[in-house]
Amino acid sequence: MGISGSGKSTVAGILAGQLGWDLEEGDDLHPQENIDKMSAGHALNDEDRAPWLDTISSWIIEHTMAGVPGIITCSALKRRYRDVLREHNVIFVHLAGSKDLIGRRLAARHDHYMPTSLLDSQVATLEAPDADERAITIDAGRAPAEEAAEIVRRLGVTPRPGSSSLGAPEPGKSSVGRGVPVQGA
Repeated sequence: MGISGSGKSTVAGILAGQLGWDLEEGDDLHPQENIDKMSAGHALNDEDRAPWLDTISSWIIEHTMAGVPGIITCSALKRRYRDVLREHNVIFVHLAGSKDLIGRRLAARHDHYMPTSLLDSQVATLEAPDADERAITIDAGRAPAEEAAEIVRRLGVTPRPGSSSLGAPEPGKSSVGRGVPVQGA
């Protein structure tokens, strides 16, 4: 979770690869109306976000019921949004960075519908997780691999063998051809 440009997609992709977990990009689940609205430079309101959050919640519930671990990216800017997504096994990972850092990242990307002009709206809307929420906060100002390594450590999960993750049993060594089972295969 975190504001647009905090690195959610990049770090989630690294984690999913290291852990062998399912990954879903929450931005891809927005209804077209939301994408059009954001592309035009207009911030989403709670009503706009409701069907999107319901879709993300359904993905979480399906994975939970199937016993399949997964990572889904979502801004989850407000506690009430996180309450919609909260299941007994959901842990929110808040990638938190300075407005200046995020602004530079947003300005540098050209393949996303979220314009830099919405940064102030995202910052104003963000309610950082409270102490009673199952959440960890990660400094988004470092290399994505370092952020992912901290998440792995703080969650107490183990990268799959052959993962290139920092802290993996054999970092950088391929597990291909070594008879290492792939989770979910």
